[in-house]
Amino acid sequence: MSSWAYANEGSSSGEGGMEYLEITPKITVNLAEPRSYLLVNIQLLAEGPQAIEKLKKHMPAIKHELIMLFSGRSTDSIQTMEQREALRKETAAAIKKTLEHYENSDGFRDAFFSEFLISY
Repeated sequence: MSSWAYANEGSSSGEGGMEYLEITPKITVNLAEPRSYLLVNIQLLAEGPQAIEKLKKHMPAIKHELIMLFSGRSTDSIQTMEQREALRKETAAAIKKTLEHYENSDGFRDAFFSEFLISY
């Protein structure tokens, strides 16, 4: 069975367990090339209701950091699977750093791209 199947498992009381939180709306930024943009749908993986509430509370700061992280990149720097995976890891690190700045990152586990579109 895939490890993805376990993401929403937890006790019926809502304590513990892993849960995904989608960043909405999708993040859209201009890239370095004229008339090029990146659209990203990001899912955050967190453990426990307190972590989800913390992510929701600090979502404006998280979105700001991600917009700054993605903006102005060249299309050549995000073409390959390896480059996109590196950007995903940078994304998770930026979220963790933002949470640590305001509170703590306890419960935040990872970030995943569920949509990644480069428009030329």
